[in-house]
Amino acid sequence: MSTANPVLPPNRAELLAQGEHLRQAVPHRTIAQLSTGSRDPMGIIDQQNATRLQELVPLRTERMRQSPFAFYRGTAAIMAADLAGEPHTGVLVPSCGDAHVANFGFYASAQRTLVFDLNDFDEAAWAPWEWDVKRLVASVVIAGQSTSRDETVVREAAVTAVRAYALAMRAAADATPLQRYYAHFEATEGTGEMHRHSRKVLDRAIAQAKKRTGERATRKLTERDERGLLQFVERPPTMTRVDPELRSLLHEMLRRYLRTAHSDISLLLSHYSPVDVIRRVVGVGSVGTRCALSLFEDGDGNTLILQSKEAGPSVLEQYGGIAQPAELRELTHERGHGGRVVAMQRILQALSDPFLGSLRYSTDSFGDLELYVRQFHDMKGGIEIEEIKDEPFVTYASACAVTLARAHAQSPNAAQVSGYLGDGTGEDEAFYEWAQGYAQRSRDDYDVFVARGV
Repeated sequence: MSTANPVLPPNRAELLAQGEHLRQAVPHRTIAQLSTGSRDPMGIIDQQNATRLQELVPLRTERMRQSPFAFYRGTAAIMAADLAGEPHTGVLVPSCGDAHVANFGFYASAQRTLVFDLNDFDEAAWAPWEWDVKRLVASVVIAGQSTSRDETVVREAAVTAVRAYALAMRAAADATPLQRYYAHFEATEGTGEMHRHSRKVLDRAIAQAKKRTGERATRKLTERDERGLLQFVERPPTMTRVDPELRSLLHEMLRRYLRTAHSDISLLLSHYSPVDVIRRVVGVGSVGTRCALSLFEDGDGNTLILQSKEAGPSVLEQYGGIAQPAELRELTHERGHGGRVVAMQRILQALSDPFLGSLRYSTDSFGDLELYVRQFHDMKGGIEIEEIKDEPFVTYASACAVTLARAHAQSPNAAQVSGYLGDGTGEDEAFYEWAQGYAQRSRDDYDVFVARGV
């Protein structure tokens, strides 16, 4: 029997009007306002370090000291705390939480096509749409300054990215929910319209990504021992052996992962046996979190490598203070923060890794562990910001912005965002002004961080 008088969601026109009305409460010029409250950036770094494997904290510090952009990559928590004190529209969308320009790249879909999308989702949760955009635009400014680009180029990249985001959100508002859901960006999309320098950069990045297969990772990271058994090669401090107790625990956790993975993946993995595990250091801000690679081999010597990584609270909630929807709170309570990462990745990415999974485990020796699992090196790659010329830099910033808009557009509030932004005129300069100010603030934090030593 059909439901009488069903309550339907607001239509597109109503949502656009709501967004336009928000301009009165939160004028576009407020986007440029930096928070002015008290700050403790070094205290936040110390808080995070206290939760990491202590022997790896010096390595995290070393990586964050390499450049102002490397420091920015490792300080999503500081930025979330700063954003918490700034005005915003209150329109929440599924957010990456760390949408800087180095967090976009290529990977292989299950259909073996190469796609371009967001990469890492450790901080993903719901947040005001402005927060991801601000993190992206600030990263454009900081990356541009770190590579000694002229300020006119940096400005062009930043404002063009904001306009690209606004236009992509308007296109999303014009599409149906199903059309937004199925939208994705293949790596070669739009190459015919690119300037030759941009096309050359993209072609090179695609070629490199296609070489980064699981088979290549096995050749680089493993060897046969004297018994002929395949094992990882230890390369301290980034690849180190784990003690027998932790090794046994990781194997048990992987067995639990297999029981909770999708049925097709469980069946696929039944062709393999786990043969080795090793601790792996990844990223910049993630250094010190527990991360391991597990090597699987079948009877014919075919291999597969899975990565398991510790997940903690999202900085958007922990430092940004954004209360999460009941559905995500319940999921996190049931599956841990690994479950949150997986759920948000599936929302934000157009085509996600079929091996994605999560688990939580309580131990006497290691406490409560919350992990997520994914395939390692399945044609993953990206654009090297330091190596590209100015024109590809501008093009790349816009590509990241459009990709971010596709992710945000999965929200029922997408048309509200579009109504507020319009075509991006006016907001582009406001975001750029804010990003300039935040880039200087981040640089000041970086100088303090470097000066205080390890």
